[in-house]
Amino acid sequence: MIPFSPPRIDDIVINEVTAALKSGWITTGPRTKTFEKEISDYCGCSATVAVNSWTMGMQVLLHWWGIGPGDEVILPAYTYCASANVIVHSGATPVMVDINSEDFNVSVEAIKNAITPNTKAIIAVDLAGFPCDYQAIFDLLKKEEFVSKFTSKNELQQKLGRVLLISDAAHSFGASINNVRSGALADITTFSFHAVKNLTTAEGGAICFNLPQDFNSEEIYKEFCTKILHGQNKDALAKTQKGNWRYDVEEPGFKCNMTDIQAAIGLVELRRYQENLDRRKQIFNAYDTAFSEFDWAILPLHTTEHKISSYHLYQLRIANVTEQQRDAIMQAIFDQDVSVNVHFLPLPTLTAYKKRGYQIQDYPETWNKYQNEISLPVYFDLNDEMVNTVIDAVKNAVKQVLG
Repeated sequence: MIPFSPPRIDDIVINEVTAALKSGWITTGPRTKTFEKEISDYCGCSATVAVNSWTMGMQVLLHWWGIGPGDEVILPAYTYCASANVIVHSGATPVMVDINSEDFNVSVEAIKNAITPNTKAIIAVDLAGFPCDYQAIFDLLKKEEFVSKFTSKNELQQKLGRVLLISDAAHSFGASINNVRSGALADITTFSFHAVKNLTTAEGGAICFNLPQDFNSEEIYKEFCTKILHGQNKDALAKTQKGNWRYDVEEPGFKCNMTDIQAAIGLVELRRYQENLDRRKQIFNAYDTAFSEFDWAILPLHTTEHKISSYHLYQLRIANVTEQQRDAIMQAIFDQDVSVNVHFLPLPTLTAYKKRGYQIQDYPETWNKYQNEISLPVYFDLNDEMVNTVIDAVKNAVKQVLG
């Protein structure tokens, strides 16, 4: 069976994790701090805080920004539930909007129509690793029409003076626009290093800050390190200094710091990340070449003059099929011992959000893309023979179901 997205765990990773275990640092320590710095250097952002998951990183971020009851956060209807769950847990209202016709990312026009005086943030999702139109969103948010409409609730919001632009870059580590990498494309970016991501730490994530220059990145970094450790002003690394045992708890914080065991995996993956991207691009190109000759195949947009994907998901779409036919094609692929997936079940189709009044018919482009989408395997250890097996399985399945 060809798996869908296994992590790359080899002797290099195992040896580095073993070294971390033998060092005695199995919670947040020197490897985590090095990982944070190397992410900042790679992405070109001003500061990075490593956390135990994308979800908790975003949860702390929304809390820090002061988002709560009465506030609205705009996000696409086509994303994983975590993007909306964090908004619900903050007490704010998720305002879902539709996506573009040409890709799977949020529509700037839909954002424009959804902004109200209660809008405090936009979470733009780089679905499959293809970056959103961040400059267009920034241009929109900086227009006098929307700046004058914005109402701040605290000093941070007042200092920015407009709606905060957050990148949900769970899929897009290594993607770029005009040679600027994800992590430095929005005000703040949150990455996921979950087991299925291009760069994994088993579980984990990172918050990258790219706010205007009048925000002090060093102070923000220190504040977040406190927030993610119960509000405690000294972590275990700081407390190892002689006589430095006494600490304070400055606020009721969260508990979502990254460990050195996780960072050990991440450091290996980051230092060899380009070869990962190169291999994923080769797989994308092989799929493009194989499926471009078929009228039923709608190929995903992953490269333009200005944008380069992280090649996280290859979202093949089958033209003119229903959801049921798509599901039948997937089953026929599975029957040939090839794993595929769908990314994602749109938020308005999920019970949790249907109960909150969201209806999929309000998001026609989201449904249009979801009902015929199939995500194909893409990972470093997927060799050329396996890629050809995937291609043949897809072609056979489509022929079997559609004739």
